[in-house]
Amino acid sequence: MNDRDQNTAPQKKTDNPLPGLAIVLAIGVYFGVLLNKTEVASWERIHQMFLFREARMYLIIGTAIVVAMVSMLAIKAAGVKSLSGKPIRYEPKPFHKGVVIGGMMFGAGWAITGACPGPIYAQIGAGDWMAGFTLVGAVVGMFGYAWLKPRLPH
Repeated sequence: MNDRDQNTAPQKKTDNPLPGLAIVLAIGVYFGVLLNKTEVASWERIHQMFLFREARMYLIIGTAIVVAMVSMLAIKAAGVKSLSGKPIRYEPKPFHKGVVIGGMMFGAGWAITGACPGPIYAQIGAGDWMAGFTLVGAVVGMFGYAWLKPRLPH
């Protein structure tokens, strides 16, 4: 191959991530608005749920579970593959006492702060500055778990 051939070789295009990022951000903003308008991110609604005074949140969570279940069955039936070409399948994690302890900690944090990880961003976006403390706690908890995980019993 001579110098002329090397100079005219087709250049590899670099993918611009901005259009994809814009779509993801738009979906996130829409989801945040949806969470706030339906009051799913409302501390008062979550508080009422944990006191068993209102069924609204249980109905929303139940609906989400049914939609996820039907979606997973449809994905399985259609043989949908991931972007890397691998089949999408659900593989449950093994059950052990750490799941119970972690679930109790998650539930207590949810009851105290009024947010599981998703609505934290919706609360911050809606101007609830106290949700910043929840976000800091979630990040510290995430890194704390990552540090402790190799030391925990299996």
